[in-house]
Amino acid sequence: MTAPGARRASPDRDRARDRDPAGRARNARPRDASGRPLAPGEAGVERVDEDVVLPPDEALAEAQRLLDGGWPFHAHEVLEGAWKSGPDDERPFWQGLAQLAVGLTHEQRGNRRGAVSLLRRGADNVGDGAGTASRHGVDATRLTGWARDRADALEGGGELGAGGAPRLLG
Repeated sequence: MTAPGARRASPDRDRARDRDPAGRARNARPRDASGRPLAPGEAGVERVDEDVVLPPDEALAEAQRLLDGGWPFHAHEVLEGAWKSGPDDERPFWQGLAQLAVGLTHEQRGNRRGAVSLLRRGADNVGDGAGTASRHGVDATRLTGWARDRADALEGGGELGAGGAPRLLG
């Protein structure tokens, strides 16, 4: 199973990327559909390039496509690229979006506690980092409400995976 449209480096390049030229760790191990590392040599799903950097509108559209397809770990990679490459005043906002995707990844993996924690932290960062009710077309008030409601439901024993994908835009 592969993420539609996900980009993957060649296997030889992956093996060579355990550390980048600056010495930063790079996890070249294959991953399953939920982003869990697999044993070296196992077949994993195609991955989003961990260095992907897209303009805000493209990052949001790609992240939404991945969330809608049930690939929150991959959406997190796209949003993390925008977070790390964006202007300083937007970093909390993008970090919050990435945290929401990680919260959904934890939910997908069955980690209720991790999901609740990351959904709440992401909601706080999106809300605080937006500065206004909307940034790049994201309705921060609506999205943070969705994330907090989902966290409340999970904390109260709600069914894992029942929340669906959030709407980032509109």
